Amino acid sequence: MPAHRAHLRRTRILAAAALTAAALLASGCAEAGTAGSGSADDQKGTAAVKVGLVYSKTGPLAAYGKQYIEGFRAGLDHATHGTGKVGGHTIEITERDDAGDASKAVAAAKDLIGKGTKILAGSTDSGIALQMAPLAAQNKVLFIDGPAATDAVTGSNKYTFRSGRQSYQDTLTAAAMLGDAKGKKVTVLAQDSTFGQANVDAVKAVLGAEGATVSSVLAPPSATDLTPFARQVKSAAPDLVFVAWAGATAPALWTALDQQGVLSASKVTTGLAGTASYPVFGAGSEKITFLAHYFAGAAGTDVEKAMTKSVERAGGTPDLFTPDGFTAAQMIVRAVGASADDTDAMVKSLEGWTFDGVKGELRIRAEDHALLQPMFEARLKGSGKTAEPELVRTLPLDKVAPPVKPLAG
Repeated sequence: MPAHRAHLRRTRILAAAALTAAALLASGCAEAGTAGSGSADDQKGTAAVKVGLVYSKTGPLAAYGKQYIEGFRAGLDHATHGTGKVGGHTIEITERDDAGDASKAVAAAKDLIGKGTKILAGSTDSGIALQMAPLAAQNKVLFIDGPAATDAVTGSNKYTFRSGRQSYQDTLTAAAMLGDAKGKKVTVLAQDSTFGQANVDAVKAVLGAEGATVSSVLAPPSATDLTPFARQVKSAAPDLVFVAWAGATAPALWTALDQQGVLSASKVTTGLAGTASYPVFGAGSEKITFLAHYFAGAAGTDVEKAMTKSVERAGGTPDLFTPDGFTAAQMIVRAVGASADDTDAMVKSLEGWTFDGVKGELRIRAEDHALLQPMFEARLKGSGKTAEPELVRTLPLDKVAPPVKPLAG
């Protein structure tokens, strides 16, 4: 379509040489549909399909893991119409806690694969996702990454997909909000981790290509005193500060930025994190432009309403990564509906699939398995405990699509 080609021309201009777009979007994308429809009714046999969820039930990203699993349960219920089955096959779920440790995640995955698991999903942490992807290829099992946002997962191999957004989509959302970056100084404040470095690389690729000078301030993930890093940002005197932060130290970070005057001295943009983070911005929230992967009520879709009802009925509350779990379940039901035991058939069923998700229309790009999805611009109204997100605008999936990264294998 003309809109797709126009967007790809823009993406080629934005992306750095290492991330140059390689091809047009697949022309044979599947039509929008409902998860689990199609060939599911044609499956023969009733053997259970084993699915392993390896995610952070405990550890530094446990809050995100909780959101993911609540969304997954709601998504499985929705996609199977409450039966937990596809074409007569029960989807047998086994949960494993990686506690944010890559070695534990890999050990759990190997054990599950040895016990006949055909599908793995989860990965709250980006570093763990990068360990799981090659394991999936080596064993020819389907792997669906969850909240882990590193761009390196996209295009890893034919067996690896993702159910959440990636860092490049965050950056393109920020670029759309920030306007002309030519001649401006941009500082990326992030943790010195796979996730943090992915954001630095993406900002350099996008805003650097638009003429901005991009630098970074990286803090150790274990750091609890973040004042020195806020001072580094202040002394750089940037026009724009792009903050990419995950985990329990976010409140301390924003307190330091406010106390050191960064929010007043520079334009600051960041991803809108989970509900628990809203109060930490205080009065400074009105000075921040938020890019949002998701917040409760952002999409207003029928699928979002179904997810919300299911999660709340189970005693939970939809939050930042609840849709990632929900989408993973939709994808698993789609894959099992294509075949209960042929992983290559599962892969083929997902490639190019367009479907109705929590955030709206979602599309799995066949060329690299990127999950194309809408993104949101938001602001916080109120401060402290009364702070609530408000939708400013929705950016359609094609406007924030990352450049194509052909599959590595």
